[in-house]
Amino acid sequence: MAMVVTLKEVAERAGVSRSAVSRAFTDGASVSDKMRRKVEKAARELGYSPNALASSLTTGRTKLIGLVSNNFHNPIFLEVFDLFTRGLQDRGLRPLLVNLTDETDPENSVRMLRQYSVDGVVVASSTLPPGFAKAFRDAQVPVVHSFGRYSSAPQVHVVGIDNMECGRMAVRELAARGHKKIAFLGGPETATSTQDRLSGFMQEVAQHPKIKVAYSYANAYSFEAGRHEMLRLLEQPNHAEAYFCGDDVLSIGALSAIEERGLSVPDDIGILGLNDMEMAGWENINLTTIHQPIRQIITSSIELMVAMLDEPDRYPEARIFPCSVVERGTLKPVTK
Repeated sequence: MAMVVTLKEVAERAGVSRSAVSRAFTDGASVSDKMRRKVEKAARELGYSPNALASSLTTGRTKLIGLVSNNFHNPIFLEVFDLFTRGLQDRGLRPLLVNLTDETDPENSVRMLRQYSVDGVVVASSTLPPGFAKAFRDAQVPVVHSFGRYSSAPQVHVVGIDNMECGRMAVRELAARGHKKIAFLGGPETATSTQDRLSGFMQEVAQHPKIKVAYSYANAYSFEAGRHEMLRLLEQPNHAEAYFCGDDVLSIGALSAIEERGLSVPDDIGILGLNDMEMAGWENINLTTIHQPIRQIITSSIELMVAMLDEPDRYPEARIFPCSVVERGTLKPVTK
């Protein structure tokens, strides 16, 4: 087993003090270019890598960013976590993934993250209550709520979409295809994303008096929850002609239920999703959906977090990105 090279050995090889070596590997520390080159040359020759934890004792920063979420069984979070972890690492930060699926007390989350001395927290969830992000802010931990609820006067930095507008957009799309009986199949009723999408959905339905509407909820944003709720709905004699599902994974579960009942999509029932996750475009799914610009939301969230590390008192802002419909095969064409 190779021996670990120490800072002392690098100092001896470079002919400098140990503090000079430490400064050479500390961002923003005062050290001449000549001294830095000598230290880096000695480090390369010895195969030395600076100890990030030891460096944090000197700088007071761990560069750890808590990446907090729940609903890990939703496959879209594989995409979200991939983009977040790579994006944070590209900025010299280290993500610490925290699963809050069973957590209900924001204060417990704050205590947990403080144990790891994180420099900041990204709450990456549309189903965790806003109180989780606010608890970190109140504890003076820099926080960004990604996929959070839009507010014109946010208490923390929020990056996401206007979920009410997505609900309105869904009704316009279903109406444009001539549907007269439509429904909203949401995620958990307690999720702010579900509440806002339904609110926008019902607002827009009010502009179409000839359209009959219904709504129901699945108990999670998951394949099984979407499948179970659609099977229940199909047992009713007057089910809707088309459904706006609260996200793509619910939609895929609904498609499975419809196929099991021997019905055809989109001829018998239309399905519209939300997110445009990678699976939505798979040939055997081919889901018509509302595209949420996940990559831009994550990039913007990381930009805000980096800015907050240098300016912790930065005034909270909401960055909201527009959505658009991606036409595939689960809705009839727009009627002319």
